[in-house]
Amino acid sequence: MNPFSALAGTIPEPAMQAYVVLMFILVVAGTLLDVAHKKSAKYFAKLTEEQKRLAKRDVSSQKAGIAIGVVANEVLTSSEFSNPKRRLSHLLTMYGFVFLVLSTAVLIFGYGTSEGGGFWGLLWHLGALMLVAGSYWFWFGIRVDVFAEGHPVTDIKQRDIFILGLMSMGTFALLWSIFRGVGGLNWLFFVLFIVSATVLFSTVLWSKFAHMFFKPAAAFQKKTAWADGSREKLPDIPDLSSAEVHQKFPDIPKYMGDRPGNMGLGIKRERPNHY
Repeated sequence: MNPFSALAGTIPEPAMQAYVVLMFILVVAGTLLDVAHKKSAKYFAKLTEEQKRLAKRDVSSQKAGIAIGVVANEVLTSSEFSNPKRRLSHLLTMYGFVFLVLSTAVLIFGYGTSEGGGFWGLLWHLGALMLVAGSYWFWFGIRVDVFAEGHPVTDIKQRDIFILGLMSMGTFALLWSIFRGVGGLNWLFFVLFIVSATVLFSTVLWSKFAHMFFKPAAAFQKKTAWADGSREKLPDIPDLSSAEVHQKFPDIPKYMGDRPGNMGLGIKRERPNHY
């Protein structure tokens, strides 16, 4: 079912298409402004030059494989999250957002306010459900500052614009679909859906939205640094169980035990719920 068919006869299809294009432009412009404001491009360029200077081997032939690995691991499966709950929450939120945005664009440009678009209508509702499940799970059950630092759930900062925008957009999208044709409620939730989406896509400069684009670039940079031996300017880590290393650093067994590579769970021994 195409949810936008409920707008037939009230909002012209060109206006809907213009809105989608405007949101896309706002995201691009916001990301570019974020890059300029934080000097991210300059930072990565400088880091690349430093990396070349410190590199111990040429990995030009490996960069394509590293890029594929980043897409497969950091982007598509979020393997960098060691916490399975955090990883699942992130995947639900990410894929829910992608499904919702992609299906919205296809429905508006391909079907407009007509009935049809069965698969894309289903994907639109699935995306909204996944987005709501993942974002609410993160906000109420995983947030680090709440569960590790003891801040209340209602403690909202500027950095929370992105997650709150995702939560509200998914929530009002579902409510709008549920109350289609129910007079005032139909228009109330539609307006809230549009407001939420507009806030989400127009606040890239002040939220963590652009983080979605920088994260893969940073992961690629890091993996390349470890592959070429520059190691992000970090020293090589010797075999801490080696007798030669113990002779050079005799205090290792005293502070790290006889098996320094197997020191146990450490801070992961218990959950960080101390408040």
